[in-house]
Amino acid sequence: MTENLDRKENNSELLADDASLTPQQIVAELDRYVIAQEDAKRAVAIAMRNRWRRLRVPGEMREEITPKNIIMVGPTGVGKTEISRRLAKLTKAPFVKVEASKFTEVGYVGRDVESIIRDLAENAVSIVRKEERAKVREKAVELAEEKLLDLLLPDSERGELDAQGGRASTNTREKLREMLRAGKLESRIVEVETVKPSATHFEIVGHGNFGALEDQLKDVFSNMMPKQHGKKKLSVKDAREVLTEDVSESLIDEDLVTRLALARAEQNGIVFIDEIDKICGQHSSTKGPDVSREGVQRDLLPLVEGCTVSTKYGSIKTDHVLFIASGAFHFTKPSDLMPEFQGRFPIRVELRSLTPEQFVRILKEPKSALIKQYTALLATEDVELEFSDDAIDEIARLTAEVNSRTENIGARRLHTLLEKLLDDVLFSADEFRGRQVRIDGERVRQRLSEIVTDVDLSRFIL
Repeated sequence: MTENLDRKENNSELLADDASLTPQQIVAELDRYVIAQEDAKRAVAIAMRNRWRRLRVPGEMREEITPKNIIMVGPTGVGKTEISRRLAKLTKAPFVKVEASKFTEVGYVGRDVESIIRDLAENAVSIVRKEERAKVREKAVELAEEKLLDLLLPDSERGELDAQGGRASTNTREKLREMLRAGKLESRIVEVETVKPSATHFEIVGHGNFGALEDQLKDVFSNMMPKQHGKKKLSVKDAREVLTEDVSESLIDEDLVTRLALARAEQNGIVFIDEIDKICGQHSSTKGPDVSREGVQRDLLPLVEGCTVSTKYGSIKTDHVLFIASGAFHFTKPSDLMPEFQGRFPIRVELRSLTPEQFVRILKEPKSALIKQYTALLATEDVELEFSDDAIDEIARLTAEVNSRTENIGARRLHTLLEKLLDDVLFSADEFRGRQVRIDGERVRQRLSEIVTDVDLSRFIL
C-alpha cells in the first residue's frame, strides 16, 4: 500500500520527458509517418497532452480525471494502428496491441483478458530497463575494459609482474589499454565466463485466470534452479559487448526499474484494441456467436472502466491507461456495442479511405516511405533505382482503382503493387549492378495494367 501511495505522489517525475510534447508537436511528428487522417492525429495528440495536464492538477481531482478513450472508425490500411504505434514510440509509452476478435475464438471466450495488462507491464519494464541501461552505459564500458584487460593479461604473467613490483604491472596494463583503445587487439581471442539461467518449462493447462499465477511460479522455479556456468572463446571485439552488457545489468537497480515501469504503465500506458467491430453484436440477435461477442465486451469492460491487475512486478491500476479501439464497422456501427462499453469510449474519429493524391504522398513523403525502402534495398547491390513522377502517379491511380474494385485494404495495396512492379529487378539485381533502373509511367502500365483491369485475376494476385 505504501509503495502504491508513493508511486501516486511521484508519478509526474517518473514519466518520460517526451510525454510533455504539445499537441502540435505530436501531430507534426506523426505527419512524418502517417499521411492524412488529421482528425485521428488531433484526437490522440489531445489525449496525450491531457495526461501531462492531469499530472499537474493539484489535490484529489487529479485521480478523478480519467482518460477519454478513443474509437477509430475506418477501413483497413488507412493508418489506425500506425498512428497508435507511432504515438507510443514518440512518447516512450508502454504499448500493447490486441485483436478483439481473438477472444471470440475457441478456447479464448471469457479467458484471462488481464493478460493484456500483464503484457503492458512487460513492455514498460523493457522500456525502462533500456533507459536505465543507457544511463549506466559509460560506467559499464569502463568496467568492461578493466575486465578485458584482466583477460588479456594472464594470471601467471600478472603474478610475475607483481612480484617484480606494482609499477611494472601497471606499465604493462596501461600499454595493453592503449593498444586496446587503438583497436589493435580486436581480433585477439579471450575466454569469457558466461552464466545462463536454467530453462524453465512450465505451463498451466486449462481455462481461467491463471496468467499471474503462472508468471509467479515460473519466477519461483527459475530462482530455485542452479545457474549454468561456462566459458566461451570470443574475439576482443565481441567480448567487449558481452562484458558491457553483463556489467550494465549488474549496475541497474531492479527495484527502481520496477517502480518506474509500474508508474509508466499506469500513467502513460496505451492499449490498442483492434477489430473492435468483430465483437459487436446486433441487439436483435440473442443467440449464436453474438453471445460470445457480448461476453468479450463484458470481460474487457473492467479493464476499461478501471480495475487493479496483479502482475509479477506488482499491481497495476488501469484507471488512467489510455484505450484506443479501432474497427472498419462495415456491417456494424459503434452503437451496436454494449451501452456500458460505448460509454467508456467518448471520442469517435473517422478515418477515411485514401485517395490517389494521398497514395502519391504516402509513396514519397514519410520518413520510411516505400519508394525510399526499395531504393535503399537495391542500393546494397549497387543498383540505382529511380522513379519518375508519372510512375508514382500511375502506381497511386492503379492502387486506388484496385481498392475500389476488390477489397479495400488501403495503403497495404501499395506493397503488393510495388512487389509486382519490381519483381524482375529484385530477382535479378546482380544483372543490374552498377546501373540505373528508371521506373516510368509506361513501365508501370506495361507491368500492372493487365492484372489491374482483369478483376478475377487481380482478386488472386493483388
